[in-house]
Amino acid sequence: MKFDGIYEKTLVIIKPDAMQRGLIGDIITRFEKKGLKLVGLKMMRLDEAILREHYSHHVDKGFFPGLSKFMQSSPVTVMCLEGLEVVEAVRLITGITKSREAEAGSIRGDLAMSVACNVIHASDSVENAIDEVQRFFNEEEIHEYFKSEYEFVYAQDERA
Repeated sequence: MKFDGIYEKTLVIIKPDAMQRGLIGDIITRFEKKGLKLVGLKMMRLDEAILREHYSHHVDKGFFPGLSKFMQSSPVTVMCLEGLEVVEAVRLITGITKSREAEAGSIRGDLAMSVACNVIHASDSVENAIDEVQRFFNEEEIHEYFKSEYEFVYAQDERA
């Protein structure tokens, strides 16, 4: 899987609470309106093994069993987005983890109230984004294509 060039890739997981509340379209639309390129999208069920790997930094914490149960309670939607400094852009659109304190206009600020039920996961660094995209997508599931609107999203010197 390639991660070279001017544009980064990042992972977003639309969590079970957003799935149950019918927020998938609204969440994807926010990223598309920003001008980010959707290069991977699928619905899946997460099992204990992938959750232990994905949340390895939380496995020994008391809240992990509840987190694991929550993340397995419904299918999730995972997507790979691409763009210039996309990791940071997605984090800003997503909002802070404690949703009731997230800025109005962010996904969590508008759509969530909880720390745990915060509708979305977004990679928190370029390094983690590389690992997370590779964890949830194989090479054939990431689609490279020309996005004609980039001419109107990025200045000429920002386009690859």
